[in-house]
Amino acid sequence: MDESKEVTGTSGATAPEWPIPRDGVAVTHLLIVRDVDRSRRFYVDVLGAQVLLEGTPTILRFYNTWLVLSTEGGPTDDKPDVVAAAPPDAHTLTSALNLRVSDIYDVYERWSARGATFLTPPKAHEAEIRCYMRDPDNHLIEVGQTTRLPNG
Repeated sequence: MDESKEVTGTSGATAPEWPIPRDGVAVTHLLIVRDVDRSRRFYVDVLGAQVLLEGTPTILRFYNTWLVLSTEGGPTDDKPDVVAAAPPDAHTLTSALNLRVSDIYDVYERWSARGATFLTPPKAHEAEIRCYMRDPDNHLIEVGQTTRLPNG
């Protein structure tokens, strides 16, 4: 029995654009950021995400997944001993988005032109070409193109 309801967000987005599964699981990625508006601009203007909900939190449709941008903060009633914090600096890896693309050189050029700063140009490895960039809060983002399936 399908009990799903048509859901429309503040942006006019309908249910298929929202992380509301009819069955199974929808995966979203929560990023703790220092400035939600600054991060929203980066993910929308540079990487091409679509805003579903503005404010705190901001919810973005990001290709075939969703990003939830929320601010730092103290414990809540459902996580009483957990503090939400953005990465403390650019040298500490707390988590990373991994974006798989079909043409890494095109993406590298396009996103660089829009303001993305990559750590290096794309580098060839055994089964992929990859490079890394950071968002405004120093979250690491891997951009990779698979060149062949790994041996295994």
